[in-house]
Amino acid sequence: MAFNKNSRRLRIKKSIRRKINGTDSRPRLSVFKSNTGIYAQLVDDLKGHTLVQASSKELDASKKNANISVSTEVGKKLAERAVANGVTEVVFDRSGYLYHGNVKALADGAREGGLKF
Repeated sequence: MAFNKNSRRLRIKKSIRRKINGTDSRPRLSVFKSNTGIYAQLVDDLKGHTLVQASSKELDASKKNANISVSTEVGKKLAERAVANGVTEVVFDRSGYLYHGNVKALADGAREGGLKF
């Protein structure tokens, strides 16, 4: 039984990570969100390396909280960096978060930037 929201999310995250795996040709797009920001990275699980990362902290300092528009910009920035590194296909790892709101906006921004998943 989950004791709180975070432990429930971590249990779901473990279940997701058993099923998906990032490779060099198709890395895993991992998402983390906090109260103040949203972070995304492309991970090659076979080598254990982070290929590309982007976060809301890199954007304009006047945007304090991660809302839908900031999440979309983070997704676009991540996709831009990934395409520059030769990555066009990824596996999406929502890390136990529900696929709506900021997580969905980040995924849509990454699709607009040229990533396929």
